[in-house]
Amino acid sequence: MQPLTCLTEAEQFLQSEVKKFASEILRPRSSQMDADQALDPDIIPQCYAMGIMGIEVPEKFGGSEGSFLMSCIAIEEIAKVDPGVAVIVDVQNTLINNVFLNYADANQQRHYLPKLTSSKVGAFCLTEAESGSDAFALQTRAVQDGDYWHLNGTKIFITNASEAEVFIVFANANPSANYKGITAFVVDKDTSGLSLGKKEDKLGIRASSTCEVLLEDVKVPSSNVIGGVGRGYKIAIETLNEGRIGIAAQMLGLAEGAWEGAFRYAQERSQFGKTIDKFQAIQFQLAHLASQIECARLLVYNAARLKDAGQPFRKEAAMAKYMCSEIAEQVASSALEVYGGYGFIKDFPAEKFYRDVKIGKLYEGTSNLQLQTIFKLLQADQ
Repeated sequence: MQPLTCLTEAEQFLQSEVKKFASEILRPRSSQMDADQALDPDIIPQCYAMGIMGIEVPEKFGGSEGSFLMSCIAIEEIAKVDPGVAVIVDVQNTLINNVFLNYADANQQRHYLPKLTSSKVGAFCLTEAESGSDAFALQTRAVQDGDYWHLNGTKIFITNASEAEVFIVFANANPSANYKGITAFVVDKDTSGLSLGKKEDKLGIRASSTCEVLLEDVKVPSSNVIGGVGRGYKIAIETLNEGRIGIAAQMLGLAEGAWEGAFRYAQERSQFGKTIDKFQAIQFQLAHLASQIECARLLVYNAARLKDAGQPFRKEAAMAKYMCSEIAEQVASSALEVYGGYGFIKDFPAEKFYRDVKIGKLYEGTSNLQLQTIFKLLQADQ
């Protein structure tokens, strides 16, 4: 499918370069990474070499000094080929880097941003067994001891955990204050007491690691508190609002990749003496899916442009995340059916897109939470 024509020259160049990278580097490795449940070791260094692990970060910290929309474009293009790799780029740009850009102090930015833009992957450690949708019921504790804090707890479903060298950990420093005690800490991988637990065996996005992160008396200096004690809830909420647009971009790219595969296959597969794209039922199906994808793209790009313009975007982010997850699931399912029985086997990409798509309705806020957010914001507008 053709991209929107309203992209700037810089956005079009990024789109072209990432598309080439995804086609030439990721596509030949995608099936094996899915089977291995691990990234090819060459992938992350090449992502850094391309500059797509620090798109919004200022040049003085080694970043590309681009826009949030450019991050979404990169995520979208990668997800057309491998959504599992797209989520790695997504988390780095829309969550990790943005926490440091928006909330870290000058010393933290100078120390960590050059590493995050050149070689070190980050992980956003919020979710726990008893705090999923209720993100602020977390039980991880932070106890102050002079100029240090001791962190204890277990985080689950942490994206990028296997690859990460920088962990943003949310812990409650004052449980009596409920969510107002939640504080964000930056913890380096080699800090004593931090370790990885179970690696999840997932349905989809299998190239992306998802693990437990165990915190056993992890001692970090007070200088590693991000944004101030008790501000973790604000940091998490506002960062996830941005992250939802990234997930929407991932689902948009997935839908485009699934559609493009089905469209090509319909031109190649013959039945009853003609290729199946000559049948009106297939034509209508593909036309309907393409229309849905265009709606998804407009939602993503609009939310991203609002964010770049400094305008309110919470409602638009929730709408984009909700609708793109819905549309991508419909597209992945219908595209698989275009292949007939071949869609059910691993010789074609349709079944992988179908497995990868389900997570879109679950992480960084379930679809029900997006609807709740949308309704509350609609009420506030009246």
